[in-house]
Amino acid sequence: MIESKNITLERAVLVGIVTKDQDEVKSKEYLDELEFLTFTAGGEVVKRFTQKMEMPNPKTFIGTGKIEEVERFITENNIGTAIFDDELSSAQERNISKILNCKVLDRTNLILDIFAQRAQTSYARTQVELAQCEYLLPRLRGMWTHLERQKGGIGMRGPGETEIETDRRIVREKITLLKEKIKTIDKQMSVQRGNRGAMVRVALVGYTNVGKSTLMNVISKSDVFAENKLFATLDTTVRKVVIQNLPFLLSDTVGFIRKLPTQLVESFKSTLDEVREADLLLHVVDISHPNFEEHIDSVHKILGEIKSADKPTIMVFNKIDAYKPEPLSDDDLETERTKIHYSLEEWKKTWMSKLGNNALFISALNKENLEDFKKRVYEEVRQIHITRFPYNHFLYPDYDENHV
Repeated sequence: MIESKNITLERAVLVGIVTKDQDEVKSKEYLDELEFLTFTAGGEVVKRFTQKMEMPNPKTFIGTGKIEEVERFITENNIGTAIFDDELSSAQERNISKILNCKVLDRTNLILDIFAQRAQTSYARTQVELAQCEYLLPRLRGMWTHLERQKGGIGMRGPGETEIETDRRIVREKITLLKEKIKTIDKQMSVQRGNRGAMVRVALVGYTNVGKSTLMNVISKSDVFAENKLFATLDTTVRKVVIQNLPFLLSDTVGFIRKLPTQLVESFKSTLDEVREADLLLHVVDISHPNFEEHIDSVHKILGEIKSADKPTIMVFNKIDAYKPEPLSDDDLETERTKIHYSLEEWKKTWMSKLGNNALFISALNKENLEDFKKRVYEEVRQIHITRFPYNHFLYPDYDENHV
């Protein structure tokens, strides 16, 4: 481990593969994200290893020569953790741990660990613990022989810390208890949602770290925790917001991510009920991120899994202040002009133009174009309200930007 500004960072290496389904560009994108995940968890990436393969090695994920190269680097540089970009089977994890003689994590384990750090409420902690137990159960056999040398750190939080959890029967019983606890809290939350009356519900959704909490703070004038790290928000926050004299409920939900562990999707389904029960979704996108289109696809995929893909949605392209197209030099005539060179105005003429007034471009941080944003949200919420209460629409006049 190294010390940086009084914060102890755990030294780690990343391991990924290049396949026919995941080319070098995509592999680099995933490893960039894995490095950000590692930083969020409290680690520092010292080196990355990649290998071209038809498919992962069923025994060691990567080939014999490559894993020997990784082992040499880990030994020579006193590295404590190796993090693999895909989910490892229990057999792969055991075999790799014996060879590398260090802590071995995969992407799923890393994300679960970040969730364990970030969970603030009893409900969130219960959900994370359930996901960790379900991840742990098939991996119990033999894993503690190498983990007993590791004390704390990334991947060691939550139910994996005590030796008693190694007993399969106890873990199964714990899973049952956690599910019962979640079921009880779900009933309470369902009653709470029912008690909110007939107010229109709006949910912020999007990839992790796109600025949902910052936008929530600006709109609702609340103080929701926002940070430039992945999964800063785990617990759903619901605020009453009033634009003009029209009140509605706004919820900030957990951020999505590519390769989101199925255990988390399952255990956080109740948290995602805020999305399921919303009348309107505000899909926030970090347009300054080079892979924002893939992020949109990932969010759509998860919305489909929770049966919310067909809800009325406004696309909110955030962080326009940070958007910088890749420059194309005048003397570089051979370089093909691609999306990375597009200006914001050029992006607006692409598939985004088909979204019409359901595409908004803002900077929540700098409060840029927020009046247009509020006006559009007001129009949509007002229409939902009129549809629901056709005789009360006279209460809500047309939007007046001087009165928000």
